[in-house]
Amino acid sequence: MHGRVKVKSTAQQEEEKRKEREKKLKAFVSARDAVLRKRSAGEHDEEALQLTQQLLSSNPDFATLWNYRREVLLQLETSREKDEVQKLYESELHFIEACLKVNPKSYGCWHHRSWVNTRLPQPDWTRELGLCDRCLSLDERNFHCWDYRRVVVKESGVSVEQELQFTDRLIGSNFSNYSSWHYRSTLLPQLHPQPAPDSIHSHRVCEEQLLKEYELAHNAFFTDPNDQSAWFYYRWLLGREEMISCVYVSRERERVSVAFSKPVHSEGLMLVLDGQPQQVEWRSTHPRLRHSPVWLCDLPPGSVSDISNEHNLTVHWTEKYTHRDCALYTGCAESWCRDSATDQELFRSELSVEKSSVLQAELQSCNQLLELEPQNKWCLLTIILLMRALDPLGHEKETLAHFQTLKEVDPMRSSYYSDLCSKFLIENTILKMEYAEVRVFSLSNKNLTTLCHLDQLLLVTHINLSSNQLLRLPPQFAMLQCLEVLEADDNAIESLEGLYHLPKLEEVSLRNNRILFLSDLESLASCTKLTRLDLRGNPVHKTANIDSELSQLLPLVTALSL
Repeated sequence: MHGRVKVKSTAQQEEEKRKEREKKLKAFVSARDAVLRKRSAGEHDEEALQLTQQLLSSNPDFATLWNYRREVLLQLETSREKDEVQKLYESELHFIEACLKVNPKSYGCWHHRSWVNTRLPQPDWTRELGLCDRCLSLDERNFHCWDYRRVVVKESGVSVEQELQFTDRLIGSNFSNYSSWHYRSTLLPQLHPQPAPDSIHSHRVCEEQLLKEYELAHNAFFTDPNDQSAWFYYRWLLGREEMISCVYVSRERERVSVAFSKPVHSEGLMLVLDGQPQQVEWRSTHPRLRHSPVWLCDLPPGSVSDISNEHNLTVHWTEKYTHRDCALYTGCAESWCRDSATDQELFRSELSVEKSSVLQAELQSCNQLLELEPQNKWCLLTIILLMRALDPLGHEKETLAHFQTLKEVDPMRSSYYSDLCSKFLIENTILKMEYAEVRVFSLSNKNLTTLCHLDQLLLVTHINLSSNQLLRLPPQFAMLQCLEVLEADDNAIESLEGLYHLPKLEEVSLRNNRILFLSDLESLASCTKLTRLDLRGNPVHKTANIDSELSQLLPLVTALSL
């Protein structure tokens, strides 16, 4: 047996590893305690830099040590000349670079590097840009590096055109580089903005460039149909710009409601009444909605209540440099101004002849790809989106059929496709309602699983959602500020959270749902005009005092059915 290497047993190896880990941990804890003692004692010297360097070299994610290191550097900076400070911080950059090799996605490293460059007398932004290039060549989705690159680009004065060319190179070498596609979407509106009126900055891309981007995405998903990056980018290209979609004013409540095409913050909203700016407080329709597509404000008492007077209102949205006017005429109790489907599409961008023909060609290409890849979910989903962009009502039957196929080929995301299908059905119904110029919304027996675009129903007075698969009336339901009658029978509704402060709601029918407790009805107490409530067929927990409890909870309801 002489001359043979003795092979250690697994137990021996594990024991040696354990002892080695304990030894390293003991040394680390000892050094950590020494550093913390020095910090507590207010010692900011070279030794502190050396000790923190030892610890951070093995664990760059120790935020307290980076903070202490900054304190030390600031102290040393006060006693040194400009050239020495330059060398001090350049040495720090070299150290950070070594730490990034240990963990390229260390929050502490990237934050500290940004800080060091703000202290450098002469920062070398070209060098920093080169560092970003090297890091992204190793990991193209390192979002820490992407964030840092934006800072470097801004400070170094690199042009938007150069950065767009940078995304060209990365996408050209790898179509799967999602971060590059996203970065590209932030650059294009700056370099190729859609023409807009003077002083207004467009957040969309001009049509000439948009057509080129269609071709770029088209090449990407034909190269690898199963890669999601280009499909998501293509979805962004088909989107539309944020805008004020509706302004509604009520004399009775002396209130203004403003709806937007997407959820927004209330900052930058300004109301002008008869030429005079008003000091008003904007609020969302529900306490849980801090980022909302509908915002409300109360007008000064008596400002519009006299029906014999005419008033002109303007809502300004300074963040997007846009506004919308609304006239409240003599003899009218309410008024509104909104986009209608006849002059601008509600859920898609306007299409020129050229853009429409390109999208038609794209749809044809995707259909050809689908013949080759009949189980490709990305292709199916993009076909649906193209149909939505071209003619949502004309392609409704085909869209529903494709959704059914999607659920079969991708059953894990069946619920997502059901929700998306519900979204598109609601959009189509809103379009049909717009063409008919009515304020009644009916979408019963459509297998709806979710509710969306409720901001577009701001003016609806009667809504029928019966015989669907709804589980709740979400907080966004409170956007239906004109709603008078709600029918939602034969669903599986358990929560009525969205029935909150609906000022005109008079009748609610919720037969055959899953409402269990009286506490689920508490939100209805805020609907001050509610007089009829039908809860038959719900498993409401009935107590001996249920009648008195209900009368206390809903004192104005005169017709209650349980």
